[in-house]
Amino acid sequence: MLAKINDFEIDLSKPIDISIPLTNTDENPIAWYIEKPVIEPVVFGDWVGKVSEGKSSTNFNNIFFNPHGHGTHTECLGHITNDFFSINQSLKQFFFFAKLITVEPEKIGDDFVITKEQVQKALSASTSLSVTNEALIIRTIPNQKDKKSRKYSNTNPPYLSEEAAIFIRESEIQHLLIDLPSVDKEHDEGKLLAHKAFWNVKDTHNLNNDARLNATITEMIYVPDEIEDGNYILNLQIASFENDASPSKPILYKI
Repeated sequence: MLAKINDFEIDLSKPIDISIPLTNTDENPIAWYIEKPVIEPVVFGDWVGKVSEGKSSTNFNNIFFNPHGHGTHTECLGHITNDFFSINQSLKQFFFFAKLITVEPEKIGDDFVITKEQVQKALSASTSLSVTNEALIIRTIPNQKDKKSRKYSNTNPPYLSEEAAIFIRESEIQHLLIDLPSVDKEHDEGKLLAHKAFWNVKDTHNLNNDARLNATITEMIYVPDEIEDGNYILNLQIASFENDASPSKPILYKI
């Protein structure tokens, strides 16, 4: 099934899913010092909401999870502000021109950092398409498949420098997607420099008028090696949670 967007054609029958499924097994990735998700049937006395138990005509599960720590999620600036902002209210469009880049974080001291120079070089790489990218997808290397099940807590994963986040914001990228648990350093004393720079938040308790209310950050994606760098159409799908973040399912389509 073909669709046309601004004279560009995409095949809707060939989606490229770059999300990580949420499970209640040890295969689920985990960040931020929490346990794995819980998916279990509702129990009322001797009634169990599980068809295979023989006492229910339906499977009827409760799910306990944390969107930030348990897999692919999309967040709005409400993640860091004193006032409440919802991803469901912030993200109102769902299809975007996007560019996928691959970056090898640079070792700086004890950290591995995605620098402004690396992002700038990747974004300026030649492309045959004349489009303005609204979304940027960053794949880091090495790109092992265990990103889909990695336990990130207390491992000091790579992160985005403040200067890189400012450059991405000034490049008018509205939606940033990355295959790391956070755009910021794991232990950063609550500075959250990259989050603040990308959303242009200068004071989390008294939000400035030019903060980017409709910009989003999606973390913990996984982009397989066979997906080439370049331009795509991104369909950014979320659940309608009135929360700062939601589990999400970013889908790419070749142009």
